[in-house]
Amino acid sequence: MGKKYFTLSEAQALLPIIQVELHHLQRLQDEFQDKYVELRTMKDGEGNFELECQLEFLQMEANLHFNNIHNQGVQLKDVEHGLIDFPAWIDGQEVLLCWKQGEDQIEYYHGIHEGFMGRKKIK
Repeated sequence: MGKKYFTLSEAQALLPIIQVELHHLQRLQDEFQDKYVELRTMKDGEGNFELECQLEFLQMEANLHFNNIHNQGVQLKDVEHGLIDFPAWIDGQEVLLCWKQGEDQIEYYHGIHEGFMGRKKIK
């Protein structure tokens, strides 16, 4: 499958679906971290197997949500901070439309090698 490119309107339309997937991933990440800390503090044989199974299940569930994002052609850059990129073309250049959790809509882009710090306002 080739790389998918988005128009701004296509990316905006897909954003609510991606936000739901991101929310699930963030919840799973928090739950995984809590259970991992619990596992590390347990003594051997105190329900370790059950916690290990829960961690494995959480990882499988997270992979499902990650794949749901990836299969849309969207790039998940950072789960914790909610950084999402949508490949696009602007003025004949390949760029990434950039959205960060908390922003109302996609208003920024950056070059494919610039990263978040190189964000520019979409005209």
